[in-house]
Amino acid sequence: MPDPQSPPGFRARRGRRRFFPFAPLFFFSAIFFIGGTAALFYLLFSKYAGVRNIWLLVCGAPAIAFIIIAVTIFNLYMRFGKPLENLFSAINAVSEGDLSARASETKSDMFSELIARFNKMIDELERADKQRRNLTADIAHELRTPLHIIQGNLEGIVDGVYQPTHEHINNTLDETKLLTRLINDLQTLSLAESQQLPLHPTRFLVVDLLHDLASSFSSQASTLGIDLKTNIKDSTLEFNADYDRLNQALSNLISNALRHTPQGGTISIAAELSIANHILQITITDTGSGIPAEDLPFIFDRFWRGDKSRTGRVNSGLGLAITKQLVEAHGGKIKAESELGVGTTFTIELPSANEKFL
Repeated sequence: MPDPQSPPGFRARRGRRRFFPFAPLFFFSAIFFIGGTAALFYLLFSKYAGVRNIWLLVCGAPAIAFIIIAVTIFNLYMRFGKPLENLFSAINAVSEGDLSARASETKSDMFSELIARFNKMIDELERADKQRRNLTADIAHELRTPLHIIQGNLEGIVDGVYQPTHEHINNTLDETKLLTRLINDLQTLSLAESQQLPLHPTRFLVVDLLHDLASSFSSQASTLGIDLKTNIKDSTLEFNADYDRLNQALSNLISNALRHTPQGGTISIAAELSIANHILQITITDTGSGIPAEDLPFIFDRFWRGDKSRTGRVNSGLGLAITKQLVEAHGGKIKAESELGVGTTFTIELPSANEKFL
């Protein structure tokens, strides 16, 4: 019985090793059978001189046929059998949980593309599995800090180390709010990624959306000494989408811009409709610190933060990931352009003729 703990591909290799010692036996047995048959026919009919040469040819035909068949089978094995064997070995290894297994590249025109696509699929599975493991570690990391603070405050009050003052109770309450926000963000992200997030589209004026965003952040921007501006060319421009979810996505971007824009900086929110492509384009541009080029491909990942030490606990690190999922839930796409010391621009493109909302 195969050992379930055997390394991936071990059983296939062991099966081949068992077959190899018997291969010469089968080969020589076939040679002896064909040669013996040919010799028997030759001796039986050799007394007939007129047909001797003919029977010599007939008796030699099985040997020639055997060689031709052997060469053909070997060629077919190298072209079809070996690539399929490698592919099946890789499939068995993946089914046993080894996502590092890959099918060997082949020069066969018929299987090269199949093997390349299979290996690409396993690459994606391995990447998804790595992301899942990282997500579990990130969630544990994010939950651990507020839970430790809550536990420490409560234990301190129970043991008499802390007095149940308004300050200590408020600190504990703030940590519970942080936990609640983190859990809500995780739920929103999970629903959006699984395409189960309910959307409630309505038709609204884009200028109203921009004004609401400016009003929501005007006080915070004024306190930080940042100029928050809106710019829309057509005040009568209407759009069909989930107003609240779109507001949430843009709010995440503005909140992110406020955290990284110094005093005296500017944040601009602009919107325009491309009539030719029927695309609503919304841009949020800041004059902040910018994002390093090597970090740009990862800014929409879960729990990504520019602060590698993760000392800032005001945000959950899910804002940009949620924004991306909300935009894609509307059938749109988002991209970022940034330059260190100059600023960052987020561009959202939403199709105005989205079949979901018609």
